[in-house]
Amino acid sequence: MMETLLFVASLLGGIAVGLPIAYAILASSLLVMAAMGEFDLQAVVQGAIAGVDSFVLMAVPFFILAGELMNAGGLSRRIVGMAMAFVGHLRGGMGYVAVIAAVILASLSGSAVADTAALGSILIPMLRQAGYGLERSCGLIASGGIIAPIIPPSIGFLLYGVVGNVSITKLFLAGVFPGLLMGAALLLAWGWLSRSEEGMARQRLSWGARLRALAEGGWALMMPVIIIGGLKFGVFTPTESAVVAVFYALFVGVFIYRELDAKKIYHALLAATKTTSVVLILVATSAVASYVITISEIPAQITAILHPFMGSPTALVAVMLLVTFFLGMALEFIPVILILTPVFLPILAQGGIDPVYFGVVFMMTVSVGMLMPPVGVVLNVISAIGKLSLERAVYGVLPFMVTEIILVILMILFPALVMVPLRFLA
Repeated sequence: MMETLLFVASLLGGIAVGLPIAYAILASSLLVMAAMGEFDLQAVVQGAIAGVDSFVLMAVPFFILAGELMNAGGLSRRIVGMAMAFVGHLRGGMGYVAVIAAVILASLSGSAVADTAALGSILIPMLRQAGYGLERSCGLIASGGIIAPIIPPSIGFLLYGVVGNVSITKLFLAGVFPGLLMGAALLLAWGWLSRSEEGMARQRLSWGARLRALAEGGWALMMPVIIIGGLKFGVFTPTESAVVAVFYALFVGVFIYRELDAKKIYHALLAATKTTSVVLILVATSAVASYVITISEIPAQITAILHPFMGSPTALVAVMLLVTFFLGMALEFIPVILILTPVFLPILAQGGIDPVYFGVVFMMTVSVGMLMPPVGVVLNVISAIGKLSLERAVYGVLPFMVTEIILVILMILFPALVMVPLRFLA
């Protein structure tokens, strides 16, 4: 038990004093190794290299690059325009546009931060012009942004699958229906909250104008069809699908929309490289942490603590997700996945819980953590884009975040919400 307390205390202490998270993970791992008398720098280096030496992890830079190319190629604007053409004239229509656009973008990039930034910059001025409050508008866009790690392609599912040795194809397919449910839940919440508001009505477009908007945005809709269809029918692996996504994004941006030039492609490559570097450094240091977690028998210690819940899979999942939720308030999205996955997977095996099902509810809980202060990265992004304080951003996010938490609770109580749709997709 001492190793568990030492690891957690040193990790949170390092973050509290301003140490970058990757270095805090590495420092806490070295400290536990030293306390156990197992300090070995050679094992540390070998573990870090082995952690990133994975064919599956090659999908990470390609999916990130595909998202950057799609945003630079004008996809986000056309998706918003397509949603606007069909629902923009309804009461609260601008909010519906934001959620529908968030769901579509989620199926393209897999990045909550990128989606939130793209939608926020486009839709916040439009929501304000339509007469909706700044806090609620920002809250809706941020809550829609966190759908990105649930619907494939998902960087979170890739990392969870690699660390936990879980089928990434099954994780991708299992995330489709829960991601759509998150979007539906946000639509209901927005409809309820905006029922008494008199937002400025937009003119209903003719069916001709709607079909033109659909034709322009239809190229974006083909991306998830290609990825999910290719995975379902075994045409390519998740890693190969990431490469296909990059070439499709280049083709659409250069030859169809004609907005991608050499300069934009360069900046997309640069942004993708920076993001990939951050992710893979975290993966490398977390691989060292996984090694330390294994040799120090931290999963066995956690299992002993959770032993009273082993008889009830529902209670066990609920407790583990509660731990995830609170840790997500102190850590960022990727470290939470990389640290908790090797701890939780042995417990899932003992409790007889499907790791694919748990991966979905786990990812939804980790995603909600991106809305939680003080670390919540999506909360900070929307606060910066909307030019409002963190406190006001929390106030705007709160009703939508509660809606998403209720959905997670329903999936804990009724696992069939995840597993039954997976049987039709798999």
